[in-house]
Amino acid sequence: MTNNINTLVLSNLPYISYLNDNGDISDELTGKIGLYAIFNYDKTLEYVGYSRNLLLSLKQHLIRQPDKCYWLKYHVIERPSRSILEEIKQKWLEENGSLPSGNGEEESMWTQPIDTKTTMNDEDKQQYNSLDELGKIKLLKKVARRYEEIIKNQLDERGVKFEVRFNPKLKEDGLLDLKT
Repeated sequence: MTNNINTLVLSNLPYISYLNDNGDISDELTGKIGLYAIFNYDKTLEYVGYSRNLLLSLKQHLIRQPDKCYWLKYHVIERPSRSILEEIKQKWLEENGSLPSGNGEEESMWTQPIDTKTTMNDEDKQQYNSLDELGKIKLLKKVARRYEEIIKNQLDERGVKFEVRFNPKLKEDGLLDLKT
């Protein structure tokens, strides 16, 4: 694949279904370094990023934003440099004409672990404030597991077949992120 950034135009790359017929993301992206653009169901650009492991990053995004990951375009780079990756990313963002929300006000929702504390109901919040440290950890784990089930149900509805395992240590802080 070419690394000529002047000819690497996002609109020239084909749309690829986020999930293949087997309910997985293409294994050929395992360990590959490159850039990617994620599109919603209507093929509206949601996020542009780059990664040292395309498959892992795409799985993380699907977990974090399952309702916004339907199509993707990507380009693998054999000899990457952060400056080249950043330059191509900026070109793709400019080509879009407007900044996608995933690269703007919603960026943390695409790039950071899911903070399940924001899903706590009034009862959870009241209970949390009355607990000691160990009790708070237990409650945060319970809230995280509850939200984990919601995510897994959304992924099941999308037809995802790959195993989804969250980092158990992060659950103690009320966070969900894929175990790597």
